[in-house]
Amino acid sequence: MAEELKEQQEGQQYSAHNIQVLEGLEAVRKRPSMYIGDTSVKGLHHLVSEVVDNSIDEALAGYCDHIDVTIGENNSITVRDNGRGIPVDEHEKLHKSALEVVMTVLHAGGKFDKGSYKVSGGLHGVGVSCVNALSDHLRAEVRRDGKIYVQEYAYGKPITEVSIVGECDDHGTTVTFHPDASIFQTTEYEFAILSNRLRDLAYLNAGVTLTLTDLRNKDEQGNPHSETYYSRTGLDEFVRYIDQSKESLINDVIHITANKSIPVEVAMTYNTSFNENIYSFVNNINTIEGGTHLTGFRRGLGATLKKYAEDSKMLEKVKVEITKDDFREGLTAVISVKVLEPQFEGQTKTKLGNTEVIGAVETSVREALANYLEEHPNQAKAIVEKVILAATARHAAQNARLKVQRKSPLSGGGLPGKLADCSSKDPAECELFLVEGDSAGGSAKQGRNRQFQAILPLRGKILNVEKVMDHKVFESESVVNIFRALGVTIGTEEDPKAPNLSKLRYHRVIIMTDADVDGAHIATLLMTFFFRRIRPIIENGNLYIANPPLYRCSKGNTQEYCWNEAQIRQFTEKYARGDEKNVKIQRFKGLGEMNAEQLWETTMDPENRILKRVNISDAAEADRVFSMLMGEDVAPRRKFIEENANYATLDT
Repeated sequence: MAEELKEQQEGQQYSAHNIQVLEGLEAVRKRPSMYIGDTSVKGLHHLVSEVVDNSIDEALAGYCDHIDVTIGENNSITVRDNGRGIPVDEHEKLHKSALEVVMTVLHAGGKFDKGSYKVSGGLHGVGVSCVNALSDHLRAEVRRDGKIYVQEYAYGKPITEVSIVGECDDHGTTVTFHPDASIFQTTEYEFAILSNRLRDLAYLNAGVTLTLTDLRNKDEQGNPHSETYYSRTGLDEFVRYIDQSKESLINDVIHITANKSIPVEVAMTYNTSFNENIYSFVNNINTIEGGTHLTGFRRGLGATLKKYAEDSKMLEKVKVEITKDDFREGLTAVISVKVLEPQFEGQTKTKLGNTEVIGAVETSVREALANYLEEHPNQAKAIVEKVILAATARHAAQNARLKVQRKSPLSGGGLPGKLADCSSKDPAECELFLVEGDSAGGSAKQGRNRQFQAILPLRGKILNVEKVMDHKVFESESVVNIFRALGVTIGTEEDPKAPNLSKLRYHRVIIMTDADVDGAHIATLLMTFFFRRIRPIIENGNLYIANPPLYRCSKGNTQEYCWNEAQIRQFTEKYARGDEKNVKIQRFKGLGEMNAEQLWETTMDPENRILKRVNISDAAEADRVFSMLMGEDVAPRRKFIEENANYATLDT
């Protein structure tokens, strides 16, 4: 009682003594997610982007054309550029080397001096200092004025002075860092994530060469795996890359460049699909939530195309009203703007807020697109005919879309009949299992925790939404059931076609299918559906794949579940060395072969299960892969399967 009373008294004595002042980079280490988004895989790779973006800023300023990124054998990262090199002379106010100031002081850098950088992605001046704070070791090497300068740091603090270690005849900066394992959930870098980012940067900065080398992955001759990224024409090649698995509608890329109040570059084309894919960038930063530049593009696109369609008399016999949204179906576009003082939502820069950008982009698109349409009547006609088809389909889809709207997603009314709902009404603790087949659905319903786990059995294979128009999507019973179960409706204030997740009923949506080829196909169809129709579910980290075991091994009264053959060998060596013939191995070909208890303890119990979270490291690359896997063209799909066959789990 005395200790409790003391704690209560101390809690009531809230005074200046309780106010903490975090010095230097301590704030970053204390709350890393405020600066880099999170400490998961995404945050880990964001560190690399912060350093590379500094090199890209040198390229934007016209001083750098080569950037090399290397993943070390210990998962360290080295970024080397041939820019001007970070200044090393003494800072006039802090009386330290400018290199040390840049590396250890928040909001310090050349990005605030408009004479040093006209435009910059590293707006806040906290990027590289954050990387330093969240690394257990960082080494900065500067080559300038014929000398090589080096300083090393640990956990954001300098452990050496800035010193001259040699002479050189080139210039640039090299930063090598190793992420702090006490901060990040994982410190293992994924080549594919870094590759996607560097590829994007190459397209966005024509003429700049970027390389990525992985010292952890070497061939038989000991040569590390390395890739080079370079684009001669920039956004034109970017759009062609994204659309390479789609059938082109106009066989051309419309490339718009303008530099009035704000430099604007747009590349766009139309394909025969029914999806819109727009990727927007500000000073090379991927604004995944869009912003004012995207608003300006859509306004300019819709107004210009509608005026052309009306002036050309192509809409006279059309019986449905054409809206600006109809001009977005089958559109692929990349928007890149350079803004002197960009206003982002937070350090992770996901949405642009500068209102002056709307008019600049809209005017640029209107003028350039109007000229293109006049000069290319065949392409213009194909686009307008596509728009008319989209409008007709939209009209047909209006009634179908009403099927997924319900008065109250938390009330029982309107829920799919096959849904076994959970009793909790708190979305944060609720999870929905999308289960293949009635048999597995029955076991899942019996084995689940009814408090927070809901089950929706799916009959057969869900519709491949990659190949169908809107009204066909919303006529599918399985699709409608998923929308209803989730509480997702269609249409937001900003976009009438966008999914509305304001009443999402489950924060974990788990795809649970058989561990065979059919199960993998169903899972792919479902992921395609979420990517194309409810992408925020993936972007917000709500979509998971269940990972049921493939085997149950037993010897006598001892049994274990195994997910691969290596675990089977481990079981045999541990419990049956020399007596392998008495080991019984049961192969689960389908979830329905498990009883309710087995399904719970292996695949549904939060204490024991293995879930794989579905994420999008690069939306453009994901779009390309989904189009290739789920589209009509067989050749690229066959090539992909051949190249990735070694990673497949075979049903033997």
